[in-house]
Amino acid sequence: MSPRITLCIGLTAFYATVAAGPALALDPKAQGQITAAIPLEAFKSTSDALRSGVKDYNAGDKLGAVKALEYAAQQGHALARWKLGRMYADGDGVPQNDLKAFQYFSRIADENADESPESPSARVVATAFVALGSYFLDGIPNSEVKPNAARARDMFQYAASYFGDPDAQYNLARMSIEGQGGPKDPRQAIRWLSLAADKGHVPSQALLGHMLFSGQAGSRQKARGLMWLTIARDASNPERDAWITELHDKAFAEAADTDRQAAMVYLDQQTRRRP
Repeated sequence: MSPRITLCIGLTAFYATVAAGPALALDPKAQGQITAAIPLEAFKSTSDALRSGVKDYNAGDKLGAVKALEYAAQQGHALARWKLGRMYADGDGVPQNDLKAFQYFSRIADENADESPESPSARVVATAFVALGSYFLDGIPNSEVKPNAARARDMFQYAASYFGDPDAQYNLARMSIEGQGGPKDPRQAIRWLSLAADKGHVPSQALLGHMLFSGQAGSRQKARGLMWLTIARDASNPERDAWITELHDKAFAEAADTDRQAAMVYLDQQTRRRP
């Protein structure tokens, strides 16, 4: 079984404190200038800088993209900070640097925690919280960012509940199953997985199906579990997500014919529910 969903950023931890609510107050030393200041006259506006950065990035001009995105980031643009965080985490056009990535994601969370879940920027802010939660889990080697499972759980909890982010819901469910950063709570894990599964989150569908089929959170629901495992298998990449196929095939082999037939009925009902 997959240990956690693979996020698109290098995953580590957070050394700041929470001042009030979910806002993340960084250590003043970590708040220092990330890059040299870009001249204010370099771009007509923050939006112009962002457009230029995206254009340069898509054209393969990573240096130009970084210059433009850093300008927009210095003006507080969340999407520019998020893209720079991704680039530093992945070593994409810049030297790989998890600590810089962490700083960019932290600033997004610190300044945009109250962003409306309906706003165009909500997804960016939510994924920043997910990134911070993942950093908290693993820590950043040779830095002040140490593993902190309780803080990771806080970050996932906020992104999962306030923004309804499926990656956060999945990670929070995993922590609830394993008792990381808090008590074990399989029933709560089922609830988080159900929310993410309904959004089409494939790993959540697979894990939910496995838990229902095996009865990890109480009574076994083999037919519904097999339904979710079938949905996950059909939507997964067979090479990358071999664990999903293995869970499905094992459950299918163990299921009685009546469970298989009921699973197909549930599958048809679930398909009709989709918009």
